[in-house]
Amino acid sequence: MKYEVKGKKKRRKKKHYLLRFILILLVGIGGYFFMTSHIFDIAKVEVRGQNHYSADEVILIANLEDTTNLFQLDKKDRIALMKEDPYIKEVSMRRKLPETLLVEIIERTEDAGIAYGDSYVLIHRDGMVLGRVDQQPEIPILMGMTIINMQTGENLEVEEGTVLENTLLLLDTMEARNLFFKKIDISNVVIKAYIYDKLICQGRPEDIMEAMENGNLEAVLLDLLGEGIQHGTIHLGGGGYCSFSPLVP
Repeated sequence: MKYEVKGKKKRRKKKHYLLRFILILLVGIGGYFFMTSHIFDIAKVEVRGQNHYSADEVILIANLEDTTNLFQLDKKDRIALMKEDPYIKEVSMRRKLPETLLVEIIERTEDAGIAYGDSYVLIHRDGMVLGRVDQQPEIPILMGMTIINMQTGENLEVEEGTVLENTLLLLDTMEARNLFFKKIDISNVVIKAYIYDKLICQGRPEDIMEAMENGNLEAVLLDLLGEGIQHGTIHLGGGGYCSFSPLVP
């Protein structure tokens, strides 16, 4: 009798496991068909963070114009596709049930230009080459470089690599301090940053950054412009060194 009871319990357990498996399978199948049904078809794509591109252009870059279902969308694939565009730095996508896809992007900005023949190569401050334009852009123009690679979608490569790297950091500081240089000559370790055509800041990129961050450069410029001086050279060095000469090299 004891052996017969144990045998029945085992058969009951097997039946329970089979029933649970069938129920889980049915729920999974039902869930799949529910999630891929027309209820979750994408009716709207919201784009946020774009500036260089329009929302329609972002949708086109991501190849979302023919997408139908929120749960069938391969977000990783679409994000990777979008990041092939040099202007698109970061992308995130999330579902807003039942029918909206939210796309948020962070774009690269045109932070500097490089004269090349009759055109200008545009770069972001991280060194990424964004493209070319025929007209001179209203952004700092970098001069004095020996270019190795300027392929769109890749980092700019020049022989003066360390100086370029520090100059790109200088662009960050320039924006943060609300200052603007028309052009920057990086042909030497000591660079020349032009505020006006004949008013120059001269020093290593790190020294110019330090002078901007501690306010010394801004104070000197206010004094000079207050006296109507737009011609000369502001020499900047380490340890807060700062001097002005009316001569332009």
